[in-house]
Amino acid sequence: MSESRSFTAAPVIPALTPVYRALAPFTDPALRIAAGLFLVPHGAQKLFGWFGGYGVEATGQFFASQLGLPASLALVAGLIEFAGGLALALGLFTRLAAALAFGMLIVATFQVHLGAGFFWTSGGYEYPLMWAILAGTFVVKGGGRYSLDAAIGREI
Repeated sequence: MSESRSFTAAPVIPALTPVYRALAPFTDPALRIAAGLFLVPHGAQKLFGWFGGYGVEATGQFFASQLGLPASLALVAGLIEFAGGLALALGLFTRLAAALAFGMLIVATFQVHLGAGFFWTSGGYEYPLMWAILAGTFVVKGGGRYSLDAAIGREI
């Protein structure tokens, strides 16, 4: 088999093949939009105190006192999550937004959550690592056909 050919297994229910083919182009945009929009409320918590958050100052104090991180990272993390999440969802500067989110989530995974074990329900690294991996895929793939990057014909 040639390396340029991809293997696709026959579907268990062949009648669904047209549905799969019709929806397949929208799976990457759906993941990109979800990943971006799931970041936005976390940024809003850090930046504005929305959704039960504490705002930049209190989050910065928490970063410094509880996590041993510079307080200024609260602003950086909030901006990446809020503005970067919106950019990722829109597919604008997709690779840059995804790279920033990937980096932030890797730091969160190893600096904050690793010591709590795997499971997110115990404060572990499962959730931030999963989102980091998802963001990393968009660093590689870019925004795709259904993105503002594609609409303007440029990407970073």
